[in-house]
Amino acid sequence: MRPDQLPLLFTVGQPTVAPDGSFAVVSATRPSFEADAYTGQLWRVPLGEGAPTRLTRGFRDTAPALSPDGRLIAFVRAQPGLPGQIWVAPATGGEAAQVTDATLGASAPVWAPDSASLAYLARVPEEGRYGTLDGVPAPQEDPRHLTGYQIQANGLGWSTDRVAQLFLVEAPDLHAEPPIAPVGRAAAGQEPPQLLPVSRQLTSGPSDVESAVFTPDGSGVLIVTQRGADLDVTVRSSLYRVEVATGDETPVLADGRVSYVEAAFSADGTRLYALGADMGEDGLHFVAANPSLYVADPDGGSPSRLTDPAEVELHHLAPAGATDVWTVRASRGSSELWRVSPTGDVTVVWAGSPTVGLVAGIPGGTDAVATVTGIDTPSELTLIGGTGGPTLRLLTGFAADLQAATSAIAPVELTAASADGYPVHGWVIVPQGPGPHPVLLNIHGGPYAEYTGDFFDEFQVLVEAGYAVVYCNPRGSASYGQAHGAAITGDFGNLDTADVLGFLDHAVATVPGLDGERVGIMGGSYGGYLSAWIIAHDHRFAGAIVERGFLDPASFLGASDIGWYFMPAYNGRTLAEQNRQSPMLLADQVTTPTFVLHSELDLRCPLGQGLRYFTALKQAGVDTELLVFPGENHELSRSGTPWHRRQRFDAILDWWDRHLPVHGPVSG
Repeated sequence: MRPDQLPLLFTVGQPTVAPDGSFAVVSATRPSFEADAYTGQLWRVPLGEGAPTRLTRGFRDTAPALSPDGRLIAFVRAQPGLPGQIWVAPATGGEAAQVTDATLGASAPVWAPDSASLAYLARVPEEGRYGTLDGVPAPQEDPRHLTGYQIQANGLGWSTDRVAQLFLVEAPDLHAEPPIAPVGRAAAGQEPPQLLPVSRQLTSGPSDVESAVFTPDGSGVLIVTQRGADLDVTVRSSLYRVEVATGDETPVLADGRVSYVEAAFSADGTRLYALGADMGEDGLHFVAANPSLYVADPDGGSPSRLTDPAEVELHHLAPAGATDVWTVRASRGSSELWRVSPTGDVTVVWAGSPTVGLVAGIPGGTDAVATVTGIDTPSELTLIGGTGGPTLRLLTGFAADLQAATSAIAPVELTAASADGYPVHGWVIVPQGPGPHPVLLNIHGGPYAEYTGDFFDEFQVLVEAGYAVVYCNPRGSASYGQAHGAAITGDFGNLDTADVLGFLDHAVATVPGLDGERVGIMGGSYGGYLSAWIIAHDHRFAGAIVERGFLDPASFLGASDIGWYFMPAYNGRTLAEQNRQSPMLLADQVTTPTFVLHSELDLRCPLGQGLRYFTALKQAGVDTELLVFPGENHELSRSGTPWHRRQRFDAILDWWDRHLPVHGPVSG
């Protein structure tokens, strides 16, 4: 694909399924150059015969939730330049009614079991901030008095004065006459009417609320939050039950070690399932801490762990049948869809490509609907069968225009041996046409993340331009077990470097069409770290791109939103340990032309990391350039504004065209 084809990339959100199992509803959003924003609507997708139909026509409609009685659908609608709010529409289609008017927006609607009310999340601004006081813009607000570590969040900014809380609101009567605001004579002496349903705030604690789910009888809502935790000591999150009637909170499944990320009740209400990772007594042992699946009585009693985190990494939960649960296992750069019983019996319903993302069970059945990413399908909805062997049927065709405009190239899967013999798994994508092709070694961020063999716009753009792309999951990556993920702790730049270079050498030696004498290297975040580390030690590369890099552990502390716990856990607590793993301090060893990309509002790997590295390279006499994107954060390449994403691609291709031209001299 080309950078100008970004608007052809649709992203399908979490599906919701009708109570009778006849259809699902999903959001499908895409980048729009016209709006320089992400636009999209809700789609009704039949699970039997028939084609998907557009259900709403808002600017950006997302997060659909069908009511348990099947009559209504709640969703988040964002208008241009405004925060999203909760709206409700008939499930069969029709005009929607706005339900909330939260100052900073509302999100994540979930229905009560009786379909009479909704819970949702909304950030509550501190009085006098974020537009709550007329005439006081952000630069003129009162100073912030801060005492803790957890004070900022990438993509948000200051966080302690706009905490996400849980709210409850009654469902609107869509058959009633809508309220009308009186004007003129009718308004004289009258109080302004209540045009929207009144929301009731259920929580008020100092830490964000996430992942709300109603209890089976509707009397409570389970939330994930850091309630009860010392925010200066731990990053552990807990499960709490919030009483709908009173707002009282009580801990659920509290054992002092497990950090919970999600919970779900079985369809019959007899089991509570939760995903949680053991982070140790101090709540800081997060490195390669895989979430395990836990099951308990619906009140949280008699909990037991069903999976082994040493080898099994799980994400996402959804009820399956009456008593079971769906969950997704990350495995070797791919995924498996599991159905798990209360006793821990596992049925692998789907494995491999396409990679499963988000799941919803079909009530009373053995099948599920799931979002998937395939080799030539960035995001689609599928029906996955759970009986008679694995079956997968595509339900949507959002990638049709992309597939008609360009041909995605399937990767070659490889396993190489690192210098110490350790197996390194990854892929190579070779452009069409005669080679040999110049090679770009890509390194992912994280480090506890992973590449897959399925569609990735970054790689398809590079391949379309004529570059062979080499990428792998070295030690430190996710989806290969905890030992693999934790192997680089305290020793960045050693085993991980050996793994990616060993994989590169193996790919060049075994995959036809690669020019091993014409190679570039690039990566973002931790991938930027390892790219910078490698070019300080290995000078084979024609050029390098270091993007949003984690480049100096010591200065990460106190500057990054996660610096207070991430860096000491991975790189050690002493300055000597941190400096030993710092690419910044090795800039004078670099000879490779290096392009430094960063975003102005990046709070994860702050802009100062890129500025200092660029300056150090210049002082060392390196051919280097710097590109800074205003208004963007750490997520530029994934969810930045569409024009900036296109300009980023154009800048990357321009850099490689100047330093590693596709039609340059062929080695040998």
